[in-house]
Amino acid sequence: MSAPAEGAPGTAQALNLALWFVLEVCALATFGFWGWSQADAPWRYILMLAVPALAATVWGTFAVPNDPSRSGRAPVAVPGAARLGIELAFFGFACWALYDANAKVSSLTLAVVIVVHYALYHERIRWLLS
Repeated sequence: MSAPAEGAPGTAQALNLALWFVLEVCALATFGFWGWSQADAPWRYILMLAVPALAATVWGTFAVPNDPSRSGRAPVAVPGAARLGIELAFFGFACWALYDANAKVSSLTLAVVIVVHYALYHERIRWLLS
């Protein structure tokens, strides 16, 4: 499996990578918000830190080698379809967590932005599934 075109990213690709990063940070913040909303002290503090830490560990560990949307390194190499599944679970949980925490408009907004991002980055999805 070869990566999509490498080299200096064009403006559109650079903006999409920036959006990707913002979505990752928003998802991790959402996991902390959701953890906070699930329990009373002291458990809320533990969940607020543990849920995003676990998600970030999975996110950063399982990767497709030479993925240009990441560093290109893969601590644990997985097939593209598995990585896409991890991404969909990660962002899907973020949307569900906002919904569960009674932030329904934010949940819908995040879902729409994620769908738009994947639509704009369709070459990467094709690459992951090839």
